[in-house]
Amino acid sequence: MPVHHFLEYDRKLDERARALRREMTPQERKLWFLYLKKQPVKIYRQRVIGPFIVDFYCASAHLVIEADGASHYTEQGHAYDDERSDYLESLGLHVLRFSNQQIDHDFRAVCETIGAEIEKSRRLKADASTVSP
Repeated sequence: MPVHHFLEYDRKLDERARALRREMTPQERKLWFLYLKKQPVKIYRQRVIGPFIVDFYCASAHLVIEADGASHYTEQGHAYDDERSDYLESLGLHVLRFSNQQIDHDFRAVCETIGAEIEKSRRLKADASTVSP
């Protein structure tokens, strides 16, 4: 599915996104400072996409990374996450979700999964650029 080059953007969410960047959860902070910030591709924190604010977004890999806390594991939380994921996937984005427990207790595997997804995207782009029309 092609990724929209210009993602919808609700400017009314800008201030909330800025506040969320200042008030990251311990797991978001760990993921950002120990891994995502050091990636060879640009990754944004608390990025507005359409009517949602995603935890992390890598435009070049068409990737959204979510760190899910306890509120995500309620019936209402699951429904909201499904709606978000459906919307983001309709834009051609891939969504990776990790529980706070995974980030706390299996950080290496979380990082390996993210790294593999970014590398897969980079390989696909490289392959596409070598194919002549």
